[in-house]
Amino acid sequence: MKFVDEAIIKVLAGDGGNGCISFRREKFIPFGGPDGGDGGGGGSVWLIADEGLNTLIDFRHQRSFKAQRGQNGMGSQMYGKGGDDTVVRVPVGTVITNVDTDETIGDLTVHGQRLLVALGGKGGLGNIHFKSSVNRAPRKSTPGTPGEVRELKLELKLLADVGLLGFPNAGKSTFIRAVSAATPRVADYPFTTLHPNLGVVSLGTDQSFVIADIPGLIEGAADGAGLGIQFLRHLARTSLLLHLVDVAPLDGADVAEQVRAIEHELSKFDAELLDRPRWLVLNKADVLPEEERQAVAEDIVKRLGWTQPWFLVSAIARENTMEVCQKVQRFFVSQRAEHAGRTEMHPGDVRMRGDGESI
Repeated sequence: MKFVDEAIIKVLAGDGGNGCISFRREKFIPFGGPDGGDGGGGGSVWLIADEGLNTLIDFRHQRSFKAQRGQNGMGSQMYGKGGDDTVVRVPVGTVITNVDTDETIGDLTVHGQRLLVALGGKGGLGNIHFKSSVNRAPRKSTPGTPGEVRELKLELKLLADVGLLGFPNAGKSTFIRAVSAATPRVADYPFTTLHPNLGVVSLGTDQSFVIADIPGLIEGAADGAGLGIQFLRHLARTSLLLHLVDVAPLDGADVAEQVRAIEHELSKFDAELLDRPRWLVLNKADVLPEEERQAVAEDIVKRLGWTQPWFLVSAIARENTMEVCQKVQRFFVSQRAEHAGRTEMHPGDVRMRGDGESI
């Protein structure tokens, strides 16, 4: 199955135009000397982040992008016209990697942000540049240099504040439907979610955050099993993970072991994800008798030795889901306050303008 959050494209900058060999020839001036102009520079290829796009699906159909070649120089010291640049629009959150070197060359995280990915060639020199005291009629020019050619890997990483994590059928899609306006498909079979879903949780004026639901993980995901590993990259930008688990699996699986299995896959994929704030959400509490719910949840938490916040919810019945969201909002408020305190200007600090000069 091909997913639309990853694409390989080829970008070709325009070649520079060739310099011209020409001599001035006018009435009564039979030997007017060289007047060959320079070639124009080739166009470059730029990527630009566009918040109106949310997938890389367009690159299934067009995989090659070429900028215009520079015009050749002409006589009468006429320079060739420079080639037009080519601008390729990509979703905000796209990471660009050079396929040949595996080097990350850019990360477009802001609407309108631009990245030069292939530089156009330089125009060649006309013979006017080669005139000297010993060579009054040079028959020499230089060709334009070729534009850069690159094969790029585009990888979309969703820009979300909170990431939902868990096994298939843990109730992640139901949870995101319960707390936001997102409407992912919900069904009681594995891999209902085949593509990441984003939802905005709004708790009032200027109080909102973005939550991402990715396909469920299975054991062996970090080695390529299942679908979820192909989307773990979307958790890279999140500040907080909500780890959803089915508090009473129909197959009688040990919930604590399921949590540890996901932790193992996270550590194999990216150890930094495991160190990120991660709250446990014990879902589907409605399937348990009301008088047993709290005891079952506390037993799971105790066996895990869980020290971070945890919640017992029923996403389908919308029980305690907003309480989770309110605590998440308070978490982000405190984070922003802490960040503001660290970045507050102190006497003697020097702020820099975008052009590098101090102000």
